[in-house]
Amino acid sequence: MRDKTQANSPAPGDGLVRAGAIVFFVGAVATLVTVAPLFLGTTPFPTYMFGLSMFMAVGFLMAGAGVLRSAAAGRRRARAGQVSGQVSGPVSGSAS
Repeated sequence: MRDKTQANSPAPGDGLVRAGAIVFFVGAVATLVTVAPLFLGTTPFPTYMFGLSMFMAVGFLMAGAGVLRSAAAGRRRARAGQVSGQVSGPVSGSAS
């Protein structure tokens, strides 16, 4: 049973998805903080804050890469299961 994947074990790409989600939310907060003064009529933030808003795109790409990595690992696992599940000899209907 040790060759079976546990339900709570991390799959390939899970770390990238989690890190991407965190970076995305940091970028979303930076975007809200950067855009708020434009609507409130106050002094806008410095230019580097607009750069921090790009973390949304970076986080989205990281999470997407994690999903693709996880899908590739699932395909490899399925392909390995098909190969090991095949019968290794000819199947005959009757032994006459």
